[in-house]
Amino acid sequence: MKKVGFIGLGIMGKPMSLNLIKAGYNLVVLDRNSEVVEELKAAGATVAVNPADVARQVEVVITMLPNSPHVMEVVLGENGIIEGAKPGTVVIDMSSIAPLVSQDIATTLEQRSVAFLDAPVSGGEPKAIDGTLSVMVGGDKKLFDEYYDLLKAMAGSVVHTGKVGAGNITKLANQVVVALNIAALSEAFVLANKAGVEPELVFEAIRGGLAGSTVMEAKAPLMLDRKFDPGFRIDLHIKDLTNALETSHGIGVPLPLTASVLEMMHALKVDGLGTADHSALLQYYEKLAHTEVKR
Repeated sequence: MKKVGFIGLGIMGKPMSLNLIKAGYNLVVLDRNSEVVEELKAAGATVAVNPADVARQVEVVITMLPNSPHVMEVVLGENGIIEGAKPGTVVIDMSSIAPLVSQDIATTLEQRSVAFLDAPVSGGEPKAIDGTLSVMVGGDKKLFDEYYDLLKAMAGSVVHTGKVGAGNITKLANQVVVALNIAALSEAFVLANKAGVEPELVFEAIRGGLAGSTVMEAKAPLMLDRKFDPGFRIDLHIKDLTNALETSHGIGVPLPLTASVLEMMHALKVDGLGTADHSALLQYYEKLAHTEVKR
């Protein structure tokens, strides 16, 4: 079984890496959070000192980082993966970043005979913990086939979506759909609540019909219980929707609904809710309507 590097042990990366250890992979890990690193060490992982050190020890390096600049620094920066990678090393970036950045990184790595897949995930912390994430992969199909089992150890669904960058385009599409679903659900709950109809009963009545969705099933109970701990932070969804709009502007695709929800999320961030779960979009509508949704 291949020796695997894993850089980025945050809300998502920590459970993902633990699932790889459970699946029998030998992990070399790196993160700035020493407590999490010690937890992975106790679980059987080896600890590296920098990204180049990770790359020297493994055949494949997975990165799970907040945004494009972080991935660029870890892969191509000083003491980056590129400095320790050997010809034939594979980098799988599971972060959600701008598609053009993925393509630029892939081009630079290719000059060193290092392969690259962009493989962002969807599902949030709960699915990272239970190993049922959805993974959207861009890159060479043969390389995808070779590393399918590795990705499947962290996921319920692993789909090849095209060339490098296609994974992140797919993730942006996913994040648009999720954001608009949460906003629509928030509008509906606030409407019902203000009209004197219990939102919980509305949820029970409509969840099995056309309005039902995975987003509704995941987020409605959190809204009704007013549990807004992440999950998936508003700050991160702001990042994804910003990447979606920048990409859409570059190819001439207006996204008016996405732009509206992005502004709602920015308003929540100004109110101090940037680290709350994206289901806190409900609070944007509650503030407008002067009402509070709960069971």
